[in-house]
Amino acid sequence: MIPIKSVTARVYRIPTDAPEGDGTCAWDSTTMTVIEVSGGGHTGIGWTYGAPECGSIARSTLAKTIIGRDLMDVSGCWEQMVRGVRNNGRQGAIGYAISAMDVALWDLKARTLGVSLQALLGSVRDTVPVYASGGFTTYSDEQLARQVDDWLDVRSTAVKIKIGESWGTRVDRDLARIVQARAAIGPDVALFVDANGGYTAKQAIRLMERAVESNVSWFEEPVSSDNLAGLAEVRAAVSADVAAGEYCGDIFMFRKLCETGAVDVLQADATRCGGITEWLRVAAIAAAFGLELSGHCAPNLHAHVASAIPNLRHLEWFHDHDHDRIERLFFDGALKPRGGVVRLDPDAVGNGFSLRAADVKLYLVAS
Repeated sequence: MIPIKSVTARVYRIPTDAPEGDGTCAWDSTTMTVIEVSGGGHTGIGWTYGAPECGSIARSTLAKTIIGRDLMDVSGCWEQMVRGVRNNGRQGAIGYAISAMDVALWDLKARTLGVSLQALLGSVRDTVPVYASGGFTTYSDEQLARQVDDWLDVRSTAVKIKIGESWGTRVDRDLARIVQARAAIGPDVALFVDANGGYTAKQAIRLMERAVESNVSWFEEPVSSDNLAGLAEVRAAVSADVAAGEYCGDIFMFRKLCETGAVDVLQADATRCGGITEWLRVAAIAAAFGLELSGHCAPNLHAHVASAIPNLRHLEWFHDHDHDRIERLFFDGALKPRGGVVRLDPDAVGNGFSLRAADVKLYLVAS
């Protein structure tokens, strides 16, 4: 037994480099909680994007459930954390904190064994397919054009933009941006769109009918992910693959998406759903329904676990913006995609990242 000795949780707030927004939300900063779990002379790193309360939950409620336990027993630690929050509920900030702790525990185990996290989880592929993502509704036509050019410079094979602006009340602008994106990327690059639940079902169907010449192949959250019947209605009516799941917090929510025929592709976010431990279970649920799984955001965090499942569709990569920008700022060893894939370092120990604590101290808001 190698006992867990300590847990630290630091909360950072990082301003965006430009105003950002999607169909149903706008923001000017991103809050990130970085968790370090130590034991046996090693330290594992995990993180999540959520409310500052994630840090206090990790330091108080969750730390006491795992300190002293065997760091090799990641599944046991996960179970103890979930049991420890029973009376407080697992969704939201508590679930995000559990997710970051679980990721740190997996990284700690790999570092203790002296192997890469990819090797510990088991790898079915040497490279992970990714798609470029961003195209916020707050961008001007010129900003969108510059971002698309950046994506093309690294030979992205698929790109995603945000639509559903102002809760679906600016459909004409949504359509104009879809047309602009298609014209910029040409016919050979796949075009994805994400409405973040901004439309009604009928509205989403009409939009895809009007956008048919732009050949959209991925329609993310055309309606709220809570509206399972609406997702299924859109899925039955459009040719694009309908995807959802980024807000699901446990395997039961994911199972409902699959059982109701609501999606063509299931999405999951390991910084929200319960970390690597639960993400692997979600992949198994998707496989049982004959579905592929797509990783949502936090690209560097997902890269290793994405390489470990056979039914992976791809991983979302916010190229030069949001999570990719932040993760390259915060961690030495951050990955860089090219040609529609990212390649992991087989010689890395753990996840291969180290926190630039001194360099990012100016963003620290709680520890």
